[in-house]
Amino acid sequence: MNRRQVLGQGLLAAPALFGSSVQAQGSEYPQRPIRLIVPFAAGGPADLYARFVAQRLQDTLGQPVVVENRVGGGAVIGTDAVAKAAPDGYTLLMMSNTQTVNESLIPNRPYQLLRDFVAVAPVNYSDLLLVVHPAVPARTIGELLALARARPGRLNYASSGPGTPYHMAGELFKAMSQTFIVHVPYRGSSGARTDVMGGQVEMMFDAVPTMLEPVRAGRVRALATTGLSRSEVLPEVPTVDESGIKGYEATIWLGILAPKGTPAAIVERLNREITRITARPEVRAIWARSGATPMTMDSAGFARYLADDIAKWARIVRISGAKPDQ
Repeated sequence: MNRRQVLGQGLLAAPALFGSSVQAQGSEYPQRPIRLIVPFAAGGPADLYARFVAQRLQDTLGQPVVVENRVGGGAVIGTDAVAKAAPDGYTLLMMSNTQTVNESLIPNRPYQLLRDFVAVAPVNYSDLLLVVHPAVPARTIGELLALARARPGRLNYASSGPGTPYHMAGELFKAMSQTFIVHVPYRGSSGARTDVMGGQVEMMFDAVPTMLEPVRAGRVRALATTGLSRSEVLPEVPTVDESGIKGYEATIWLGILAPKGTPAAIVERLNREITRITARPEVRAIWARSGATPMTMDSAGFARYLADDIAKWARIVRISGAKPDQ
């Protein structure tokens, strides 16, 4: 056999060898604990669902999945930590649409989602609830708008920080209703929620799963949900859209990313395992009772979803005039 024949056979064999190597990476992973970084405070939806998924993921992977809250900078600090981590599948990010908003809201971030991360899998989405403290003299969206227009700048709404879904839901509400309501940012949703229930701040947009029990207990009054159809767990509460602000829609969704360069076989393994978890009937039933809906996509589909959501929120940031320090 001459040199050219040997080289040719080697080139033909290379893809098969590479494919075997990639498959081996996926089958051998993981061999040590995995960190799931949550760039939000404890007690909010991202933290709660990160722990829910982590517990079940470690059962299927056979290694601990440790949730670590890295709070600060409007989710930038924790997100950047994952962007700079080794792309080996042992450091993952639990994200929300806060990160897709930040792509246009915070232009000087040290990372870019589509450049520095690979999409792993979505987790779920939830409508938001617009709630007010019971002392606020408004029982409908119409009454709230009348109050806001009669007292411009005197009503306040809380959020878990600039760029979060709660903040952007409020800014979209203000822009579409042409009202002036003051944003009061907190370092996490728990503090914002506590102060609205305590009457220190008049109102907020919050995820259905985390605000459902306070609504049922009468600690806050629900005026509207933010989807285009009514929530199955609060069917008596109208949507913002049907309450007069036509076309209004805002949700919170969660997903998992990994640093760019993470081997495709590992990404595919994680996507497969997370999809299996969110497809379990008992998981769907638990989430449905709290107003959350599983999302299922392969890695490529989730990457397209990220790009579309970045474009969507860029338009809303521009229309609302939202700023990272407001």
